[in-house]
Amino acid sequence: MIFRNRPLVRLGAAALLATGAFTVLGTPAQAAGTETDLSLDVVGTRVADKASYKVGFAKVTNKGENTPSELSVRAEFSKVDWTKVGVIPAVDDPECALEGSNEQPTAITCAVPTAELPGAGETLDVPVFLIKLVDSLDEAYSAPVSLTIISADDTDKSNNTKTVTVEFTKESGADLTVLADDVKNAVTVKNGKIQATGDLHAGDTAQLIYTVWNQGDLATAGLTVKVKLPKGVTFTELEPECGYKADRAELLCTYANLPFVPQEQDMKDGDNVTAGGRFYHLLTVGKDVEAGALTGGTVEVEPIMPAKGVTAQSTEIKNVPENMTPVNGDDLDASDNSDGYAVLVAAAGGSGGGIGGGDDDGGLPVTGAKAGLLGGVGLAVLAAGGAMFLVARRRRVVLVTPGDEKPTV
Repeated sequence: MIFRNRPLVRLGAAALLATGAFTVLGTPAQAAGTETDLSLDVVGTRVADKASYKVGFAKVTNKGENTPSELSVRAEFSKVDWTKVGVIPAVDDPECALEGSNEQPTAITCAVPTAELPGAGETLDVPVFLIKLVDSLDEAYSAPVSLTIISADDTDKSNNTKTVTVEFTKESGADLTVLADDVKNAVTVKNGKIQATGDLHAGDTAQLIYTVWNQGDLATAGLTVKVKLPKGVTFTELEPECGYKADRAELLCTYANLPFVPQEQDMKDGDNVTAGGRFYHLLTVGKDVEAGALTGGTVEVEPIMPAKGVTAQSTEIKNVPENMTPVNGDDLDASDNSDGYAVLVAAAGGSGGGIGGGDDDGGLPVTGAKAGLLGGVGLAVLAAGGAMFLVARRRRVVLVTPGDEKPTV
């Protein structure tokens, strides 16, 4: 889901500042056996001239071997002029600790829900909302913002803080953002339906999903996608728009006629005018792969801009790629054009699966599913509750499609 209503976005920001449901967080206690190494990165902090908002991301990666017992995210924005813009990390915690005044907050600290804590090798994507609180800015505006992750279980504090410059530019352009899900489930397919069958084991079939959308103020004509798989994983089948390396561990796809309009122009559900889409690729985990987090996988995207004089905003997608589901939701900000992911292989035993089998009920159609598939990015304005929070986690639902193998491009 992508914000489409600018007044509603502002209302959510104002409601956040007006709410009295803030508390001071106590000192976290470390639980036995939860020591780990958490690291932080921040991407997507440049906003196009005619865009009224953007969603950047604080990426919390667990580089250790245990799941932390608790985690909080703190944003310090004392230099931000809240009469012009707002910067809000979106964590699903109704009792965040706000510092400063409602008119000029200086920092906020929020606890990550237990269910969202990243396990070994996993990454948690926390949205950071960049919002214009006025109709337009007369000139470019920038300010420093520091984000910090806090956990008593973290064994290395040197990689816990990032200071970035938030920029509200006077530049126009396309601005693609990509989020790649960690791959955790094995899958089966039957009668055109997909089923997650349990933990992913060596030799199983799985699916990589990533979401790409345009947060700029100009439409694209298409895009290129480069995907690199972790060692021990290969692409199971080949897509016609993509070229593959001989080892089937890397691809380059060119979607020359796949326009993505700016997210604020994507006003209608169910049509082929869209701000972005979810893509997926079928993967095979090698039979000799050891259990653990297979890291090093990346997804990189670049926009293809329309020829001079072509108005891409008025065009629809004519042929939707079979491995993409549209969602409502030169690159202005390249920091969020690449995202890493891990393939999480479970130890032997337990449930797993491959292609075939599964139940007749449930699941999603393999092709043509254009409605109800809003994943990878979860965004909402919870104005009625007096806050604007939602963790955008790396969802573990995986999509697969059986098919005849195509020749290598």
